[in-house]
Amino acid sequence: MTAVLAHGLGGSTDLPIPFTYALVGASWALTVSFVVLAFAWRTPKLDPDSPGRRLPGWVTRFADAPVTRTVLAAVGLVFAVWVALAAFLGPAESSENALPGVFYVLLWVGLVAASLAFGPVWRVLSPVRTVHRSVCAAIGHSPAENDARYRNSWGYWPAVAGLFAFVWLELASGDPGSVAAVRTWLLVYVVVTTAGAFLCGERWCERGDPFEVYSTLASRLSPLSRDRSSGRIVLRNPLDHLGSMPVRAGSVALMATLLGSTAFDSFSAFPWWSRLVDGIGSPIGATLARTAGLLVFVGFVGVSFWVASRATGGLRPEQRAALPGQLSHSLIPIIIGYVFAHYLTYLVEKGQATVILLADPLGRGWNPLGLGDAEVWYVLSEHPAASASIKVLFVLAGHVLGVIAAHDKSVRLLPRGHQLTGQLALLLTMVTYTFGGLYLLFGG
Repeated sequence: MTAVLAHGLGGSTDLPIPFTYALVGASWALTVSFVVLAFAWRTPKLDPDSPGRRLPGWVTRFADAPVTRTVLAAVGLVFAVWVALAAFLGPAESSENALPGVFYVLLWVGLVAASLAFGPVWRVLSPVRTVHRSVCAAIGHSPAENDARYRNSWGYWPAVAGLFAFVWLELASGDPGSVAAVRTWLLVYVVVTTAGAFLCGERWCERGDPFEVYSTLASRLSPLSRDRSSGRIVLRNPLDHLGSMPVRAGSVALMATLLGSTAFDSFSAFPWWSRLVDGIGSPIGATLARTAGLLVFVGFVGVSFWVASRATGGLRPEQRAALPGQLSHSLIPIIIGYVFAHYLTYLVEKGQATVILLADPLGRGWNPLGLGDAEVWYVLSEHPAASASIKVLFVLAGHVLGVIAAHDKSVRLLPRGHQLTGQLALLLTMVTYTFGGLYLLFGG
């Protein structure tokens, strides 16, 4: 079994759709969507405060029941301990250890899928939150007692730092798949996040934990959400829910880190780039080159979106300065579309391999789950045409939904005389993301 690393799709041979057709389809999808929005979507139609459609009351009662929350928290904690066994006592070879697969596949990609389906699941499953709440209960303190210590000026910046540390390990470090490297990263994560929770309360988990912020971001496109007035679980238009994401310091940097890193992952598979990095000779030099490339991609997304969002007239300087943050939620569909387009094969196939390895975390022939003789079903690799079509559709759907979200918010924010022209720069930027993303996805 090969090492589990989420490093792209393997080049254009996995995507047997003519590249020109993909580009034409992408341009038509975005152009038509913009024309329809510009001429048929003159007033805001998305409502973040929409009550949605109520589900039966037992759904909310079951989800909020203390026994449900306790069981889910216990499952998350037991799973963390199980993975820790593999991390510290399991095989040293990454191909035989479940830890890299849990880290790069189940946690990074599976968390997005789970959050889309059920909402911000990491709030319930996080072992750090479970330990923090348990200790607070034992000493008679509220878990939110120290929330005020978390400064508003910090915003999402701690989470941005954590997410960048994750993608740096995956894409720029010298040995991202080694058990030791992943183990060290997770140890630092646990120490920093636990310390933050005890010093700054649950607000640190909400805004500073990279995985919780990532999970919450993905959940903004979930059809399941909470009614703000009653707290009841409802079915809601995901685009309505998307607009409810709070704008905080670091919002644009958060989106740029996620989108730019995925683009760089595709770019790093180009043969000429691999030859260039390998030709450096020095491991430190190669790491610095990859780090520089990662920063360029993240910086390009952040700067281009920031400039395009502000390129409108009719606003006071302070209003224009707030636009990038207010429009940053429109990048969430694009990010999620790229995550699934880029890592779908890994989630489906490497995810199976990881679960099989998890059944025997110490590599001693255990078979408690009856998976000892299980084999991976390479369902997507066996159907490359269908796989490629699904991945391209993920990219296009993400961009169309992003355009819709950006247009609706722009109509709400921009003066009447600038509602159309004020969006042109942002549309051009999103078209660039689409073309560039598909070009990178197809390996050039």
